[in-house]
Amino acid sequence: MTDLHEFFKKDRFAASVGIELLEIGKSRARAKLDIRPDHFNAVNIVHGAAIFSLADLVFAVAANAHGNVAVAVNANISYLKAAGTGTRTLFAEATEVSRNFKLASYTVRITDDRDELVAIFQGMVYRKRDKLMSTQPPPAPG
Repeated sequence: MTDLHEFFKKDRFAASVGIELLEIGKSRARAKLDIRPDHFNAVNIVHGAAIFSLADLVFAVAANAHGNVAVAVNANISYLKAAGTGTRTLFAEATEVSRNFKLASYTVRITDDRDELVAIFQGMVYRKRDKLMSTQPPPAPG
């Protein structure tokens, strides 16, 4: 799983948001997001896009942990509780619900630093035949 951890360090968007990958296992992943002032929206709660991005990364890691490229075909999120100014860290944990040759489904639970449920994310991936480690990220804009 070390190779997978190194592979996902190349996710430049997740890195720019501040997401840190904590654990990877077959069919599961866990990450955290330390909340910064730029994560808040105009009504002073953590922006939904920040929460979605955290969930989306662990979804991608769990789905790709089997070694084949897995790409999202559907993703949705339900926000259950606002993460306000007292929130210091959010955590996301993805678990596999089902998997077959072509499709797999995942649930992600997003919790705050008080272990209270903030959101639930559901996602489905299409599992390609391509091996994950043979893919190369696009070149940096120049």
